[in-house]
Amino acid sequence: MSRVCYFTGKKTRAGRSIARKGKAKYLGGVGRKTTGVTKRKFKPNIQRVRAVIDGKICRIKVSAKAIRMGLVVKPVKRTWKPEDAEAGTS
Repeated sequence: MSRVCYFTGKKTRAGRSIARKGKAKYLGGVGRKTTGVTKRKFKPNIQRVRAVIDGKICRIKVSAKAIRMGLVVKPVKRTWKPEDAEAGTS
């Protein structure tokens, strides 16, 4: 399964991690020097949630931002109880 948001389309992006050494010029040094550049990944905060899509309840992968924005419509809570539990309590 891919790490892609159902609503926003956010997915893993590539980037670089830059390692530096030295003292900054404004602090009295000769400047910071790059000692290495490494590839890295930026991963979105993807959650698996139950949501109502086209009138049906299904599990989808959405970003935390989509949830905060209110794009996800959650299904109503179930109030149904089994008959055995109802008969046992009364």
